[in-house]
Amino acid sequence: MMQSAPRAGAADFDAIIVGAGFSGMYQLHLLRDRLGLKARVLEQGGGVGGTWYWNRYPGARCDSESHSYCFTFSEALYKEWEWSERYPGQAEIMRYMNWVADRLDLKRDIAFDTRVTACRYDAAANLWEVETATGERLTATWLITAVGCLSTANVPKIPGLESFGGRWYHTGQWPHEGVDFTGARVGQIGTGSTGIQAVPVIAAEAKHLTVFQRTANYSVPARNGPLAAEFKAWARENWQAIRETTQSTPNGHPFIIADRSAWDVTEAERQAIYEAAWEKGGLQFRAAFRDLLMDKAANDTAAAFLKAKIREIVQDPETAAKLADIDHPYAAKRPPIDTHYFETFNRDNVTLVDVRANPIERITPEGIRLRDGTEHALDIIVFATGFDAMTGPLLRLNITGRDGLPLAEAWAAGPRTYLGLQVDGFPNLFTITGPGSPSVLCNMPVCIEQHAEWIADCIAHLRGNGIARMEPEPAAVERWVAHVNEAAHATLLPQAGHSWYLGANVPGKPRVFMPYAGGMARYRGICADVAAKGYEGFRLEAPAPV
Repeated sequence: MMQSAPRAGAADFDAIIVGAGFSGMYQLHLLRDRLGLKARVLEQGGGVGGTWYWNRYPGARCDSESHSYCFTFSEALYKEWEWSERYPGQAEIMRYMNWVADRLDLKRDIAFDTRVTACRYDAAANLWEVETATGERLTATWLITAVGCLSTANVPKIPGLESFGGRWYHTGQWPHEGVDFTGARVGQIGTGSTGIQAVPVIAAEAKHLTVFQRTANYSVPARNGPLAAEFKAWARENWQAIRETTQSTPNGHPFIIADRSAWDVTEAERQAIYEAAWEKGGLQFRAAFRDLLMDKAANDTAAAFLKAKIREIVQDPETAAKLADIDHPYAAKRPPIDTHYFETFNRDNVTLVDVRANPIERITPEGIRLRDGTEHALDIIVFATGFDAMTGPLLRLNITGRDGLPLAEAWAAGPRTYLGLQVDGFPNLFTITGPGSPSVLCNMPVCIEQHAEWIADCIAHLRGNGIARMEPEPAAVERWVAHVNEAAHATLLPQAGHSWYLGANVPGKPRVFMPYAGGMARYRGICADVAAKGYEGFRLEAPAPV
């Protein structure tokens, strides 16, 4: 029999934080060490790391440069850690996360192997009751979700999967002991960012790799490599300047988007600029011109350049044509970067299958059968099919707000938040990098730091002013949802119909553009202004008189 939750004034914690990735770790540090609150992190995994704890697939690597994919709130913390590569791999990121957790003594307040199964707001007690898979119930004044945007694996419901005689894996739920592909016939479904990272590594080990592509994708070489000692010294010396750059740019990266239009230069000059950006590699390619995500004709120049590169690299014209048959503007979907992705299709043991033209009909005991009856015999299937992004991790917590309102019902037509931070009907619930915030359109540690700091400052304000309850006003939510849509449609982002930004990778999920496309710097200013105006748009309620 489960214990009954304590009544008002007897909360187990001031705050419960769900998730021990970048978000949960920093939020714990702020609430416990800066505000002196009693806080507890509940983490499903066996260690810190968040998405990096689970995403251990072959080739798993960050697409933000290492000197910006880290905490920057502490100069000492920033300068003590030394990255080894331009783009850190999963193992190095995990070492970093554990080092930070130990350096800040965070693990003593994190409950690992603890899966949250339900969260319920008790209006009478003004407390959140959080239940775990073991039946334990904990209470707190504030509930803060730090579950990440890409943490709920999306395994497509393909008929026959349960009959498959081999082994299958999802890249977001990869075995910690790894997978041996030696001598195996492998089929990979999916060619998004994750799939593009995995293909070259699997192909190097497998007997044969068949890549099932529904949506062709752009990709720019990462040009990854060891960091020179001179660069490491420069990053340490320029900590403040790097931090200021990431906080002032739309996507939170340590580079400035060029202040020029694609039409300010001649065609020859434009090609030379793209060529230089291609050779430099990485996400900075999209910073070549300021109007690539605003002007379709300008974007077409980048798209044509990248498609030409694919046809230049891939030797078989038919395979090259399939890989270059891209149906969306460049960077309207998450723009991958890679290490020899397109070159991998020149290997004798790699085959590309276009499942848009010839869809997968079912999985059989022997492999994958296509609509035309072709069957590909496989020993291992890898699903690189992404996540139920942004809303999935939150809905999985089974959150119930005021008057018994489930979050799933409140968001039945798509997510509705104010600033991506709070939801009407769910008092004292904060969502770090929730829908309606820049989140996945940004270098994540940058928006995480801003969110966690805003939440900590807000809780300090509530405590200092005797405010017991906070939630957004419905009118403020309406205005913000309208602004999120307006910001998205000012760009080319909604033109990618198969994008997980719209939830299009999950059957039945409402098609709503979820992240805020107005830029991280602009968003930071809006949040600061809201706070400066006494948390304008939020209902702040003092305790009811006894």
